[in-house]
Amino acid sequence: MKNKSDVAYNLLEQLITFRELEPGTMVSESQLMKQTELGRTPIREALQKLAAEKMVEIHPRKGILIPLMSVEVQLKLLEVRRTLEEQAVRFAAHRSTVAQKEAMLQLAEQLLDETLYGNPKRYGETLKKVHRAVADSTQNEYLTMAILPLQGLSRRFWFAHIQSFNREFGIAGKLHAATLKAICHGDESKAAEASLAVNDYLTEFAYHTIRRFPGTAREYFQ
Repeated sequence: MKNKSDVAYNLLEQLITFRELEPGTMVSESQLMKQTELGRTPIREALQKLAAEKMVEIHPRKGILIPLMSVEVQLKLLEVRRTLEEQAVRFAAHRSTVAQKEAMLQLAEQLLDETLYGNPKRYGETLKKVHRAVADSTQNEYLTMAILPLQGLSRRFWFAHIQSFNREFGIAGKLHAATLKAICHGDESKAAEASLAVNDYLTEFAYHTIRRFPGTAREYFQ
């Protein structure tokens, strides 16, 4: 069972990812306590973790800033994710346990379930589980610590700029499912290839955002 700090972290991350806490705004601990119906201690602990992951900025005596996120930031994140994720899936292809493979195959099927596409928050939680499952399967806690925050920030950008959930969820679902299945088959090369395909898609998605808003390279959530 998750402790209250974990619950607070997951709730706040979701509020930020789906812009229920607007980018560029300043919020207070009391506001977050009221919104999540959680106490001050779990909220503070969650905020410390989110601040370390660059999801929020804590300004003493002023409040908590929900930062903007530019296309440039997303592209820098994807540069780092590209290398880390390729290494992660290679490790996972050799190190994942039977139970982990079974869980990843179930997640692959969920990503291909079109009934999930109508519920962005559920899809987001599933994608988060995918990232966690692969990271845990590397059996390397340092790689897990490095990669999960980057993926969280990237998900935030992606969800904020999707124009057609059905289209993007369908594309991303197939790409991630291919990665998971390759890992489960122990095919290191195919897993790496599939992982790079995910990164290529996300990179093109980010550049497409610039093309949709010419002259606004520092595009932020609107």
